[in-house]
Amino acid sequence: MAKQLLKGNVAVAEAAIRAGVQAYFGYPITPQTELLEWMSARMPEEGRAFVQAESELAAINMVYGAACTGRRVMSSSSSPGISLMMESISYMAGTEVSAVLVDVMRGGPGLGNIQPSQSDYNQIVHGGGHGDYHNIVLAPCSVQESVDLTVLAFDLAEKYRSVVVVLLDGSIGQMMEAAELPPMMPLKKEFPDWAVDGAPGRERRYLSSIYMDAPAEEVTNLRLLNRWAKIRENEIRYKEYYLDDAEYAIIGFGSAGRIALTAVRQLREQGIKIGLLRPISLSPFPEKQIEDLGKRVKGILVTEMNAGQMLDDVILATHSSVPIEFYGRTGGVIPLPDEIVGAVQRMIAGPIASSGHPRDRWIKYMSFIN
Repeated sequence: MAKQLLKGNVAVAEAAIRAGVQAYFGYPITPQTELLEWMSARMPEEGRAFVQAESELAAINMVYGAACTGRRVMSSSSSPGISLMMESISYMAGTEVSAVLVDVMRGGPGLGNIQPSQSDYNQIVHGGGHGDYHNIVLAPCSVQESVDLTVLAFDLAEKYRSVVVVLLDGSIGQMMEAAELPPMMPLKKEFPDWAVDGAPGRERRYLSSIYMDAPAEEVTNLRLLNRWAKIRENEIRYKEYYLDDAEYAIIGFGSAGRIALTAVRQLREQGIKIGLLRPISLSPFPEKQIEDLGKRVKGILVTEMNAGQMLDDVILATHSSVPIEFYGRTGGVIPLPDEIVGAVQRMIAGPIASSGHPRDRWIKYMSFIN
């Protein structure tokens, strides 16, 4: 199909419709409200279910109930709303049902503001809700990638009976770019043998996340963890840029990674051999790829639109085998390419192996310049 000029939120919504979503439940919150608004018009047009719930809590529990029928279901929200959904996400993980959740991140903590941020990394990537479970988390850096990963999210959710989160920040949700939408897929007509959809002529099915018998709960946990091992083996996604001859590297996801690519190109023009690794699957995280990268380069700069939440995962992945620095902006401030260029230049000037955690050095630097 031909490309269209699309806003990120609208592109995600239409991509979900074309991927065959059968029910959407949500509640308005900036900067993702256009996604819900698009769904409110398009889902009834297609004869599908749309409900604006009375709260995020209600929306995610509606998703939970609909997911138990084996249908393709989703919700979307932004950072404070996602926080409210965490308990039910844990329930869905424990019940082993599939659903897609879109998180368009905004500044925080608290109500914060409606500016772009990446500060939901920890609550989304490292679980959020209680229990030993992992969500699959996909982080696009453009409108086109948001479309593609939304379609993929439904397939992965069904393949692994998992909650899949498409994690983008407000700048991607609000920006307009040319993107190509997928063709309309037919709706599912066959459903998994675990789905609860009425039991005429068969034994009833029962779905729950409660296991009062501890050994039975442990068996469930081990089943989830074995499934996660398969996900880690098969579903890691990332992109590399200019790393073949790189002496230094930047690691960033989503918008921060996209901005970092501009910085990499500017630094290359200055004769600095630097490249970029942009994780697309934040969970499972590309640990092995980052470990290997740490063995090839002299230093790594991690850049994020938060105070260094992915930074800790990068440090763990490299086993501290390479000096690591950090540059981020918080509270909804978007870093500029020139800022990242300056951070790399400071890293190269060294000593990049100075004492203390990279986050501590960054805090001192930011306090100084502000």
